[in-house]
Order: sequence, then structure tokens, then C-alpha cells
Amino acid sequence: MKIGILGTGDVGRTLAGGFAALGHEVVIGTREPGAEKVKALLEQIGAGVRAASFAEAAQFGEVIVLAIGGVNVENAIRLAGAEHFAGKLVIDATNPLRFDAPGQPPVLTVGHSDSGGEQTQRWLPAARVVKAFNIVGHPHMVAPDFNGDKPDMFICGNDAQAKQVVDGLIRALGWPASIDLGDITKARYLEPLAMVWITHLFNNGFNPNHAFKLLHK
Repeated sequence: MKIGILGTGDVGRTLAGGFAALGHEVVIGTREPGAEKVKALLEQIGAGVRAASFAEAAQFGEVIVLAIGGVNVENAIRLAGAEHFAGKLVIDATNPLRFDAPGQPPVLTVGHSDSGGEQTQRWLPAARVVKAFNIVGHPHMVAPDFNGDKPDMFICGNDAQAKQVVDGLIRALGWPASIDLGDITKARYLEPLAMVWITHLFNNGFNPNHAFKLLHK
């Protein structure tokens, strides 16, 4: 599968490496594909990944992953060209966060009656947006293992077939089957859930080794 990833941060790097290790072709979109820091990033990730512009990565991908700061999503879509997303599956791994003070947890810029996931779907009306990977830190996005136990990944989106594809990718990366919460409006709950993860991170010395597990009786 051809996967375009917009963003060269921790999330983009981790998912690029995970997907490439599974044999997918991966292109990472960035503002400066030829920058030395991007070359170093590609060396760190390893074979099977190359860098290109946002537009080239979006055009390349059968699946496009948004792996950038949530407040930058609209601009990244503009740079990539919304026409390059039409008809494609878009994995929204972002959270709409604003950092107001150093050393303090961020705050959500949208919530309750809207969400970043819904905004992304409105900006990309011809795409099939699925919210996923936003409730866990990047160190555990691939092959998560907590003393032999595996956490759960919640997803949401309007297109059932798109969610099936995302579920397959999630399971291939070492997760159990995903838990589908429903349509894209359920991102209103997934993004605050990410804030629970982030708040615990700040309260526990920035140790990222925690995740969510849904228990049944």
C-alpha cells in the first residue's frame, strides 16, 4: 500500500517506520524535503521511506496520515492541495492543542460541540477521514506491549469500509482489533481522552509508558 504521511515529528517518524517495516511504500511530506534534518530523519527510520513536499506526499498516498500539530492541519491541507485527498482514506492522528505556558499541559482549542476530526472532514469533504492513533504517545504506536498486555485503540469516522482498512493497519502494527466508537462526531470524545493521557504524562515526570484499556465483565 502507498502511504503518505504529513509531518516529520515523533508521530510521523514512528508511523513511517512501522508502516515501512510492514512492506508499505511510505512518503513523508515536509516543507523542506532536502533539509539536513530531514535526511537525518530518513536515515533514522531506515529503508522504504522517502521525503517529498506535502503535495507530493498527499498525491502519492492511497492512505494519507495527518501527523502534525492539530492547529496546523488546515494549513498543511492547503499546502498539500485538498484535491489530492479526494476519495482517499485519511487517518487523522492529530489533536487540536494549544500550548499556553512552558511546562504546563496544553489545552484543547475546540471541543464539546465540535472537534478537530470533524473540522478535518469538513476541510476534506471528498475524503474518508478516520480518527486514530491520537490517544497514545508515539513510543507505543507500534507493537505496544505493557508487561505482556496490549492497550486498546479507539477510532471513529463516517465510512465503514475506511474504518475496516484502518483496523487492519492497526492490527498489523501489533494492536488488538480497534474499537469503533461511531461516526466522526465521536472525535469530540477521543480528543479529550488524549488530554487525559497528556495530563497524566505531565503529572508523572513525562513518562510516556501508559495507555488505555477497555475492560469487560
